[in-house]
Amino acid sequence: MHFLYAKAVHIIFVVTWFAGLFYSVRLFIYFAEAEKKPETEKTILQNQYKTMSKRLWYIITWPSAVIVALSALYMLTQTPDVLKMPWLQVKLAFVGLLYLYHFKCHSIYSQLQKGLIQYSPTKLRIWNEVATVLLFAIVFLVVLKSAISWVYGVVGLLALSFVLMFAVKTYKRGREKQQ
Repeated sequence: MHFLYAKAVHIIFVVTWFAGLFYSVRLFIYFAEAEKKPETEKTILQNQYKTMSKRLWYIITWPSAVIVALSALYMLTQTPDVLKMPWLQVKLAFVGLLYLYHFKCHSIYSQLQKGLIQYSPTKLRIWNEVATVLLFAIVFLVVLKSAISWVYGVVGLLALSFVLMFAVKTYKRGREKQQ
């Protein structure tokens, strides 16, 4: 019974973690875009984005990432044999990439809190899609388990990545035409 509670908590906090990651990077994009605004507007916007980012990062995103890890570890201690399953090993590799993504987002967050902008809004939009690709990979692995064909899965992820890149570049071109 405790296992099912841990699983429910795990799923809930995976959702909130991804929500935090998606919205954090969106705030990073807005912060970088504000750099081109007139000084007064830029200052007001960037200060607001710093406040919003700080609250989101430390009240939702980080706690969610920690709770996801703790609930996963609990479930693995209850059913250690699942670690022998190839689909779970691949899933855990993607989750490892997700934590690396989280740590890089933390680095970007810290830089923006200091007013340092190292990435353009376009690069941040592309960066935002990395989480989307990881989300697709993890969910498909969990749902399909051993039924997944690795070849189709890899091809599908690559196709998704190209579609997302195309969408970001199309969006950028559309914005440039409007300006």
